[in-house]
Amino acid sequence: MELLITELSKDKFEITVNANQITKHVVYVTDEMYFKLTKNKISKKELLIFSFNFLLEREINTSILSSFDLTVISKYFPEYTKKVNYKCNL
Repeated sequence: MELLITELSKDKFEITVNANQITKHVVYVTDEMYFKLTKNKISKKELLIFSFNFLLEREINTSILSSFDLTVISKYFPEYTKKVNYKCNL
């Protein structure tokens, strides 16, 4: 499985998941959201890759919302924030 990330704007990214069925997702990551999650210890792109791998471990790409902001993940998977903090050594 391959992830392709395209920056559409400073806060908006398109993630293409190349799997059995190719899907595209628009994800919003504001600077405030990014800092809260990572304290700038990893790049936004690294955060997006981590976040999509996290999601793909839990559901197939066709089940992932087509458009969402990153904070939505923790509403479905409460452990998400803790996993990101661990990744960033926070």
